[in-house]
Amino acid sequence: MGELEHLNDEAYLDVNRIARETGWAHGAMAQYAHFVGVGVLAVVLLVAWWRARSRRQAPRAVAGVLWAAGGTVLAWVIAHYVLKPLVGERRPYVTLHHVEVLLARSGGYSFPSGHATVAGAVIVGLWLARDRLMAWIATIAGLLLAFGRVYVGVHYPGDVLAGLVLGGVVVWVGWRPAVGLLTAFDDFLLTRTPFAWLVESRRTSVGGGRA
Repeated sequence: MGELEHLNDEAYLDVNRIARETGWAHGAMAQYAHFVGVGVLAVVLLVAWWRARSRRQAPRAVAGVLWAAGGTVLAWVIAHYVLKPLVGERRPYVTLHHVEVLLARSGGYSFPSGHATVAGAVIVGLWLARDRLMAWIATIAGLLLAFGRVYVGVHYPGDVLAGLVLGGVVVWVGWRPAVGLLTAFDDFLLTRTPFAWLVESRRTSVGGGRA
């Protein structure tokens, strides 16, 4: 355990040195790592839902995107309310001295990274949903977000790696049962309610008329 902690510290300090030497990127990275990155992933999910409505077997395609979003929320709750208090790891800037920190220092726990958990869940969810374009965009945006949390000084590399894995595992484990239930719900919306447009772009009314 001591060796892992040492490697974690060294990796954090290596990234922190990069941050010190790239002052030109501080503003953009601070904004992205704080809230813009999560916003980008939310937009990616929204676009994926819009695209899923036009796919074959739209109810199941939409269900996959819905679980990618719902599983992301579940994974974040597990990270924030269960694992962080349970592990109780202090932020790196509390235990390491003279480090560059680009965001306001908080008293919250560090492990696992909630932002990285969100990233991992969205990435895996969209790959499972088989929207390759949105999955690639989510992968790039999510990995940049995970790196950014270390770059701005608020997480160890181990925190973000654990978050990525946690988010991905939660979405993957719940995929079959959740998508099955959500597909049934989407079928109900499609055939029994005036909200068919939420599920299939070609539906315009209850029971059926196609545009």
